[in-house]
Amino acid sequence: MMFADQERDLATLAAADRYRSLRPPAGVDFASNDYLGLAGSDRLRGAMIEALARGVPVGSGGSRLLRGNAPEHEALEADAARFFGTEAALFFASGYVANTILFATVPQRGDLIVHDALIHASAHEGMRLTRATCVSAAHNDAGAFEDAIADWRAAGGTGRVWIAVESLYSMDGDRAPLADLARVADRHDAILLIDEAHATGVFGADGRGLAEGLDGRDNVVTLRTCGKALGCEGALLCGPAVMREFIVNRGRGFIFSTAPSPLMALAVREALRISADEPVRRDRLWALIATAERVLGPYGVVATGSQILPLVLGDAARTMRVAAAIQAAGFDVRGIRPPTVPEGGSRLRISLTLNVTTADIEALGEVMKEALQ
Repeated sequence: MMFADQERDLATLAAADRYRSLRPPAGVDFASNDYLGLAGSDRLRGAMIEALARGVPVGSGGSRLLRGNAPEHEALEADAARFFGTEAALFFASGYVANTILFATVPQRGDLIVHDALIHASAHEGMRLTRATCVSAAHNDAGAFEDAIADWRAAGGTGRVWIAVESLYSMDGDRAPLADLARVADRHDAILLIDEAHATGVFGADGRGLAEGLDGRDNVVTLRTCGKALGCEGALLCGPAVMREFIVNRGRGFIFSTAPSPLMALAVREALRISADEPVRRDRLWALIATAERVLGPYGVVATGSQILPLVLGDAARTMRVAAAIQAAGFDVRGIRPPTVPEGGSRLRISLTLNVTTADIEALGEVMKEALQ
């Protein structure tokens, strides 16, 4: 059999109850990252329809360095740089792609990347390809980052240091100590890489994220995912202009990839406008967060101060049984198990978006009460 090794591996996953499969969405949305409810918004839909009517192409037709560099890409990057207060921005097809290219390309041989122990898989993918040395630091512990840098210097490390974190972690809903990490970066002449995937649109003035106030510094680079609160697709790397130009010239994943759709660049540009124009969306989301913390807290759901609320059950099999019971009752709450989270950390991940109501949260509480018994 040509794919015997793959079949054996899939059988191993199934035996360990870790076999994944694709399915269409069903039930009330407590699983997506469409935090501001923009994915189906009339305003985004209208912008796309208008663009199609005036002839904006669906496809780019090539890489950005060939014929695929559309005016819509340039306009989005200029607007994003202004919006986030950075010198430049560069648009990618996804956050995974952007992180992979960033880590694989910008740190150099002889450099050190110190990353949070819970940083996203996309950063790990880039670090697999990097020429720099990579070490892990304890989650959200600025002192551990400083110690890792000191140990590397003491062992003879002389290159640039890169500190890599997420501002809001997607499985725990907790925040990085960005101010402390920025001070560590300043003390060690390091560059701070901040993945704002789950904070963009939700936190900060006009939805500028948790890194607001650090943007514009010459030692800070931020990633703004466009497929979560902004309701679109793609990602923006924001930072110094030299970072942008280096990736354009040296980033193989950028150079040899077909450019994202000009229509999507236009949609992201409109989503940034909506984020600024409609603060009521954030107000409504925060009201839902307060309701969820009150209603779901008695069942062990952690109040994180964010739109991501975990219920850590520990045992993977029980987690998936509880998730299945909740889904059968009409609520799309997903069970998360290793390797996405550490062993013993299996959980329900409850994601709050404007696609639900207060009544939905109250009803979910009743279902959870039964499912957990």
